[in-house]
Amino acid sequence: MTHLEKRAWIRLVVAVLAYAAYVAVVLRRAGGGPLPDTPYTAALLWSVGGAIAATIAAEIGMAIVNPRASRVQDARDREIGRFGDHVGQAFVVIGAVAAMLMAMAGWDRFWIANVVYLCFVLSAVLAGIAKVVAYRRSLPEW
Repeated sequence: MTHLEKRAWIRLVVAVLAYAAYVAVVLRRAGGGPLPDTPYTAALLWSVGGAIAATIAAEIGMAIVNPRASRVQDARDREIGRFGDHVGQAFVVIGAVAAMLMAMAGWDRFWIANVVYLCFVLSAVLAGIAKVVAYRRSLPEW
């Protein structure tokens, strides 16, 4: 497994775990009450910050465990990275458009923030899956 494939796995797993933790905290805080009245801002910020810190720590740990691993990128690595990023970007656009429409419709900030966060997570997950699949199989032929 290449260094970049390991990074893709780390980012995929951390994104899923951080979002799951965020949803669990928000649902627990809601306690059956209306979700828009639930305090979510701190949990969202801690979730994003924690995911960033966990990713950095895991990648440093990976480098410590295998210090001699090659970090050289070849043309295939660059193509896989580009492919995964392009696949994941669709959800960033979907999230931005959804947030814009929700804001114009006067939706509560809770829903807007959560749709944007969900789309960022879906983007990271989809990009990670695309990269892992491309490393395991091959890039699709267009």
